Amino acid sequence: MNIFKKTLMTTLVSLTIGSSLSVSANGQSAVMQYLEAVTLPENGIAAREAGTENEQKTADFVVKTFSEMGYKPVVHKFTHPVLNKKGAFLKSSNIIADIKGASDNMLVLGAHFDSTGSDKGSQGAMDNGVGLAVMLAVASYISQQEQLPYSIRFIAFGAEEIGKVGSRAYLESLQETPEVIANIIGMVNLDTVAGGDYLYVHSAHTTPYKCGGDNSNYNAETSMRQAVLQASQEQLGDAAHKIHPEFPGYPEGVTGDWSDHESFSCNGIAIAYIETTNFQINGKDGYDGYSQSTNPGLWDCFDPDKVTACDRESETQWGRIWHSGNDQLKHLESVFPGRVQKQLDANVKVLNAFFSNADKYLN
Repeated sequence: MNIFKKTLMTTLVSLTIGSSLSVSANGQSAVMQYLEAVTLPENGIAAREAGTENEQKTADFVVKTFSEMGYKPVVHKFTHPVLNKKGAFLKSSNIIADIKGASDNMLVLGAHFDSTGSDKGSQGAMDNGVGLAVMLAVASYISQQEQLPYSIRFIAFGAEEIGKVGSRAYLESLQETPEVIANIIGMVNLDTVAGGDYLYVHSAHTTPYKCGGDNSNYNAETSMRQAVLQASQEQLGDAAHKIHPEFPGYPEGVTGDWSDHESFSCNGIAIAYIETTNFQINGKDGYDGYSQSTNPGLWDCFDPDKVTACDRESETQWGRIWHSGNDQLKHLESVFPGRVQKQLDANVKVLNAFFSNADKYLN
């Protein structure tokens, strides 16, 4: 039987991991401990390229962590549509954990756990260790709530970096059970949620993604974006997540198809995508959010007046963190002291409130 035909809810048992915002003896919140366990090379996993042993180690870590929280995680295995050096299909998996709410209607919180750019020195801290860490921290908090308005499914996606393979495989696995898709009322995607200059929340682009040639079910509704934004404004006040203004090719508050939210939008599900970047920067390809920071240390030469490179022809760095040697936790801490911790905790605080009271925000 297809594992997604089964009911995956569980009665929670006592936890070995505390509240997501509890402070440990060394002053770190649990979310930072998750991030270090996944991204630090000394005593963690570090780079996690799709199909590698380290990606599998990360999947095992997620299964173990969910289990310690009292969930009964399900491993959804799939193969990549690419070959490794030995001519075999690469293997990966999604890790899924559910908790039953008052309604069978379901919200999904997802984050991919693979990384890319290890040949350039990336350890996948910003992309996407931070997203995975926030998801786990929220799952820990939610597991302790006695009443939830909606059922919640947490999904750690494999193989995002080579074509959003994990999220696409997950949605394809649900085609035999359209009632499950119908029960999913919204998805929050966490990708690069700490490290950039500003916290943003997006909805799907108003121009449909390609969706494999069929965008008849495409969903660009802003309901999830607005709900998360409301929760953020209530929880963070002036420090709340932003909606970016309109730029050429990107109407106000929308995002491209470059992360796992695409698969859900293409299947008729409203999304909210949280990330940290800086849409004010005129980057290599314009105002698309692909330049994460104005910090001069991330540019060959940055022009603060024009908010772009001093010389667009010769610039090589473009303020980018992900997929580069800048994407190391210790480097981020040296460039932005305290920023990652602050943004992680902000995201956890907002999402704890949102998922605990989703009926309030969605109504």
